[in-house]
Parts: sequence; C-alpha cells; structure tokens
Amino acid sequence: MIPYVLVVEDEDALATLLQYNLDKEGYSVSVASDGEEALIQINEKLPDLIVLDWMLPKVSGIEVCRRLRSRADTRNVPIVMLTARGEETDRIRGLDTGADDYVVKPFSMTELTARIRAVLRRIRPGLAEDRTHQGDLIIDRVAHRVKRDGREIHLGPTEFRLLDYFMQHPGRVFSREQLLDAVWGSDVYVEARTVDVHVGRLRKALNLETKADPIRTVRSAGYALDMDA
Repeated sequence: MIPYVLVVEDEDALATLLQYNLDKEGYSVSVASDGEEALIQINEKLPDLIVLDWMLPKVSGIEVCRRLRSRADTRNVPIVMLTARGEETDRIRGLDTGADDYVVKPFSMTELTARIRAVLRRIRPGLAEDRTHQGDLIIDRVAHRVKRDGREIHLGPTEFRLLDYFMQHPGRVFSREQLLDAVWGSDVYVEARTVDVHVGRLRKALNLETKADPIRTVRSAGYALDMDA
C-alpha cells in the first residue's frame, strides 16, 4: 500500500519541491495551499500523514492541527509541522497542540523524509517501508532488496550501501575518497582503487540488455548515478 501524504504549504516553490521529493520517495502526494483547502481535502480523503506549515492563509497550521486532533476520525493522523519559528516555546506549543514532529525551516529534504519515515514507523508501522525510487530503480532498505525495471537485483552488502548512497544523491559526482568515507567510513583504511572494484560489481549487477548503464564514470572526477543517461 502506497502511503498518501498531504502537503499543506502556501509557498509555491517549496510546495512543488516537497511534492517532487516525496513522490520520488514513493508516496502518493497532494498539495493544499492554505488551511481551509487542507481541511476540505482531508474531509474528502483521509491522509496517512500530513506535512503542515505553521503560517498559512485563512486557517493557520496550528489551528488545523488543533481541529484535526479534536475530531475522532482525524485524531490519530500523523502530522509533521514545518515552521520558521524555531524558539523552544513555539516547538512546545506545536507539539502540545498535537504535532507528532516539528521541522524548522530551512531544512534538508533528507532530514524531512527521514522524519516522515520515523513518524510512520512509530505511528503507522504498516506504512513505513523505507524505499527510494530513481527511474526504474527501487531500493528497499527494510527488506534489503533492489529491483530494476521490476526485476530483482542481487547485491552484496557493500554494493547495496554504495547504491543506497548514490540513490540519495542522484546525478552528483563523487570521488573515490568521498565514496570511501561515506560507504566504508573514515576510520577504515581501504585502498581507493577498491571503490573501482565495487562500482564495477554494482554496474554489472544493475546492467540490463535493454537499459542504459545507470553508473556514469567521470574521468579524473569519480562516479555518479545518472538514470537519465
């Protein structure tokens, strides 16, 4: 079952960014631009989780949260509140009103998606699949499985961690040294050329006859995951 997330955010650029990234993470996403629209959408279809901005037109996020917590049918819907108000008293007020977590702007998408997964694991464990999609690639961290174009891909532990890191940063070029630190750890001594061996194994496992090679080699720079290649 794909979790349905309602994003309530009045800044168009941020709402678009949130929708794009959550969709990429495998969620079904709708957007509301103010508190009144959010309440209408919630009445029409109950979300599995709400990403809720504090400062909203018409009905504030804190009031939306209060109303949802006062209703039997929405009392247990997980809410992650977004706000530029970072003071401790504001965080306490948001949590006391019923928010399950509180993320202060500006934030990274990696942090927000991790918070969403954590809230779902805690409150809706049946929906908390920890998966990432890039193109026709899917990585499931909980089941430790990888699929490409619907086919199961068998990877060793190091190749799995390497792919996971690439999929968190699609299109970005990483040097061997950066990959060593991220995948093997800075406190482990491994030859830089070891990266080439494991990238080669990963590339071989992911390659399908009818599909482009998803691992891009950048001469004198490193490697990147490029699903649009």
